[in-house]
Amino acid sequence: MKLAWSTSNTYRSLPSELYSLVQADVIDKPSLVVFNHALANELGIDLSSITNKDLAQLLSGNQLDESWTPLAQVYAGHQFGGFSVLGDGRAMLLTELITPLGDRVDLQLKGSGRTPYSRGGDGKAALGPMLREYLISEAMHALGIPTSRSLAVVKTNEPILREVPLPGAILTRVAQSHIRVGTFQWIAQKGDPLLQKQFVDYVIDRHFPALKSNERPAKQLLNEVIRRQAKLIAKWQSVGFVHGVMNTDNMLVSGETIDYGPCAFLDSYQPKTAFSSIDHHGRYAYHNQPNAALWNLTRFAETLLSLLDSNPDSAAQVAQEELALFAPTYFKEYYRLFGLKLGITAIEETDHPLIDRLLELMELHLADFTNTFVALTTQQYLVSELFESSEFKEWNSLWLQRISKEDKPFELMKQTNPQVIPRNHRLDQALVMAQAEDDSLFQSLLTAVQSPYSAPSNHEFTKPGPANEKFVTYCGT
Repeated sequence: MKLAWSTSNTYRSLPSELYSLVQADVIDKPSLVVFNHALANELGIDLSSITNKDLAQLLSGNQLDESWTPLAQVYAGHQFGGFSVLGDGRAMLLTELITPLGDRVDLQLKGSGRTPYSRGGDGKAALGPMLREYLISEAMHALGIPTSRSLAVVKTNEPILREVPLPGAILTRVAQSHIRVGTFQWIAQKGDPLLQKQFVDYVIDRHFPALKSNERPAKQLLNEVIRRQAKLIAKWQSVGFVHGVMNTDNMLVSGETIDYGPCAFLDSYQPKTAFSSIDHHGRYAYHNQPNAALWNLTRFAETLLSLLDSNPDSAAQVAQEELALFAPTYFKEYYRLFGLKLGITAIEETDHPLIDRLLELMELHLADFTNTFVALTTQQYLVSELFESSEFKEWNSLWLQRISKEDKPFELMKQTNPQVIPRNHRLDQALVMAQAEDDSLFQSLLTAVQSPYSAPSNHEFTKPGPANEKFVTYCGT
């Protein structure tokens, strides 16, 4: 197949020990389930001469552009604190696309079959988890949160054996790159200074070209990654997003969110919430996400020590100074975002207690995270334990007094407080139906989360799940 897409693959210019050339498993009858036309336009993908049937062949890995040489990347990672050598066990990088704006992005298949890094797995993916990643990543993008994107889901029309047989699928994922903290960890444990320097130069050239002329590029790389991650986690917190599996192999140095396996959004504001079925101790609970990010970034800093300074003690000091920037960067962004959610344009330190107090009351009364801010925005306080409490009425009086100094605070709040998020129970319902050949609810929910600041046509999408139901998510592997 020959496509008129602007592509190349700079990752192949790196030493071959960083990847393995792979081929996707042949799929007999692939079929296109969902395709992201808006994203395709952004990427400059010309679809004028390609049918849905051809797309299914392409995005299943059956018939690729003749210039593409797919590869699986190797990396390591701390998974729930334990170190492992990993790699793309069920994914392959098809190529790198050059967008009309000149940006370079990865085009990756997920669920395309075994690779040298599959570690006994089948390399496949089920339809439900792939549709889940498609929808949640598009919801995150609509919320203005840096994220990998989903271009398509192709159904393989073959059963995937998990606890029970499930319909198989392949996701096409787009990201600035798939370079992870875990990639740096794998290189560091190789103990090859030349390879480490070559890879750092590659990452700077690809993601941070302004740093190329810097006298201390590794230090500035660490600084940039820390700042991006601090702001990213603050954005997660501002919408009640719980990633669920914040292992170092799931932290991209580009600052994008990746891997939407056991993730979910808060219904009631309970900071200790951890949705993942394997997170038994709440390591990656909502309130622990900033600490988990800093832990991961500390592991990242460790991989750069030899490049930060030739003296080990001096290198450690540089790393500690850079890591100390995480907390102030995170809290500045955190309070800025929550200030916007309350109609405050320029947050001041004296406003912090106002934000903290509201969250305390929301936790005390188990108030719905998203709908509380919607109610504040619309000034429509429904009957609830929170809004009827004397503590809230006292807080509300102070808040109204504060925003009386702002210009059009409620207009600002309409732009920053989503009315609809991928509610866990609704998304699960949509995925069950989609796996039974009915994608109507999935499509309706997808449309709603792509316009999160507008009232959805289906108001069921704004209602939280049953209060007494503990929602659990799974990795989908």
